[in-house]
Amino acid sequence: MGMDRKIEKKKGIRLKHIIYAVAGLVLGFFTYKMIAGAGISTLRVERDKITIEEVQYDDFDDFIRTNGSVAPISIIYLDAEEGGRVKERRIEEGAMVKKGDVILVLENRGLYENIMNSESNLAQKQNMLRQTRINFETQQIQSRRNLLDSNYEIIKKKRHYDQQKSLYADELVSQESYLQAKEDYEYAVQVLEINKQKAENDSMIRASEMIQLELDLDKMQLTLDLIYERLDDLHVKAPVDGQLGMLDAEIGQNIGKGVRIGQINVLTDYKVEAFIDEHYIDRVRRDLFATIERQGQLYDLTVKKVYPEVRNSQFRIDLVFSGERPDNIRTGQTYYINLQLGQPQKSTLVNLGGFFNSTGGQWIYVVDPSGDFATKRNIRIGRKNPKYYEVLEGLEPGERVITSGYELFGENDRLVMR
Repeated sequence: MGMDRKIEKKKGIRLKHIIYAVAGLVLGFFTYKMIAGAGISTLRVERDKITIEEVQYDDFDDFIRTNGSVAPISIIYLDAEEGGRVKERRIEEGAMVKKGDVILVLENRGLYENIMNSESNLAQKQNMLRQTRINFETQQIQSRRNLLDSNYEIIKKKRHYDQQKSLYADELVSQESYLQAKEDYEYAVQVLEINKQKAENDSMIRASEMIQLELDLDKMQLTLDLIYERLDDLHVKAPVDGQLGMLDAEIGQNIGKGVRIGQINVLTDYKVEAFIDEHYIDRVRRDLFATIERQGQLYDLTVKKVYPEVRNSQFRIDLVFSGERPDNIRTGQTYYINLQLGQPQKSTLVNLGGFFNSTGGQWIYVVDPSGDFATKRNIRIGRKNPKYYEVLEGLEPGERVITSGYELFGENDRLVMR
């Protein structure tokens, strides 16, 4: 019987060794993932439910887009300069008017009474002035007659005095007769002086009265003219050529003085009124350039006026056409306006997206070059226009980011895409 022979084990890699190695690698991979992912929250998302955009380096066109409505270049408001009841409405809203056209006719009986009273007072004052003039002329005649009489008496008294003086020198008359003649002459001279002074004073007094009466008469005439102007104001007229816009007045309606009843739209040109978010109030100023598009053609605008008031978080601006304007332009039409705030500059750009609503522009999800996941990264955003955000820090051109909304992502630091 032969001896048993010892069978040696074969050396080399066997199947079980391969299984052990693979198991070790898988275990190591998961261990690495667990260690590397410790403290990082992760969420799985579907790739087709998100929007991924590439970060660009290009010209940042610093403009904002808003809508504006066409308005007349100016509006002239119609206020009732005189109150009254509407008697006639001669022109309707929307009609073209010429300067001076009567739009409304008002009626004011109280004004008619004022005119009658003023005319009556003026007539009384005119009669008073006329009577004063007659009296003045009569007094002037009487004064001249008194002076004439006084001069006549002086002539007689002087002649008598001279005779008595000569006879007295020859001792042909008594001293008493001489003295009497002398005193009569001297008295006549004094009477003449008094009459002269009286005539002069009467003339000055009556001239002053005449001047005052004439001034009063002029004032009353001016008052009457003003009342007649008020009567003319009962005819509400168009102050300029244009189109009658709003007209708030109906037949029989009582309208108070100063009440706004309508407006005239001056259609020699047009402007565009727009409302801008108050965020831009420090950057919007006069003479900024803007454009609108109509039927594929661009039209240039310039900011004419910036209103300082802010209402509902917006402020108003007026723009005018700086060149050709669209055909068939109409008041009330709406246009989309691109308002240029500055010159284009090279910048890092990210497309607008819903991510800003959740992050406030402080961070964004950046997609890994493998495309399998995205991680959160802090960034700093500057200006924006209707297409892009300007990125000041945190991103490089060529990187890809998630720009769609983050509402469903919570506070996760990593998004794994599948």
